[in-house]
Formats: sequence, structure tokens, C-alpha cells
Amino acid sequence: MPVLTAFYGGLLALLFLGLSLNVIRLRYHYRVAFGYEGPLPLQRAIRGQANFAEYVPLTLLLLLCLELLGGPAWALHGAGLCLLAGRLAHGICFACLESAAPLRMGGMLLTFASLAIAAIGNLVMATSRMF
Repeated sequence: MPVLTAFYGGLLALLFLGLSLNVIRLRYHYRVAFGYEGPLPLQRAIRGQANFAEYVPLTLLLLLCLELLGGPAWALHGAGLCLLAGRLAHGICFACLESAAPLRMGGMLLTFASLAIAAIGNLVMATSRMF
């Protein structure tokens, strides 16, 4: 059972829900029904939500594969925590702050670390079973 992936997936889904509700709140506040046009705070919120949607699914899929291949719990927790912390930092940067380059960069670095851990873990586990 992929318990660790389910755990991190659940936490990330709640974070995505928060980002989505923030976009809805800003759309209502600025009276922008659809699209990417509108004041900068709305554009930033939309971009933060979209960036989450671009990175999280692939990384969660890789975590699931790694867990199903029997990857070590430390690698799964490492990747899961990096992804959660990275997306939280990035989301705060886009949802709550006007500009926070260090927080944005830190969030992306943690997200990339998570993606790399999961990708390399999958390659190691898969190749050890292929040959």
C-alpha cells in the first residue's frame, strides 16, 4: 500500500485547495470571471496555483512509483517533505507577498530537489530489477 504517497498527496491537495480558494477570492474581489487578465495580485495568485499544478502531479506520480517499487522510506519522506515545503514556500510567495525572490527561489529549489530524488530513486530501483 502506498501509504507515504497518500499522506503527502493529501497534504498537497489541501495546499492546492488553499491556493485555489485564494484565486477564487481574488477573482471575486477584482470582478474578473475568467482568464489571466486583471490586477497583479490576481495574476500572481493564478500563476502560483498553475505552477503548483505543473510540478506536483509528476512528482507525486514518481513518488508513487518509487513507493510501489519498494524504495526506502527515507527517500520517500525526503522527496515528500521537500515537495511540500517547496510548494508551501512558493505558494506563500505568490499568494501572500508582493515580491519575495528568496522564498520563490527556495521553493523552486526544494521542488527540484524533490523531483530529482524521486526521479533518481525510480531509476535506481527500476534498473536494479531490470537486469
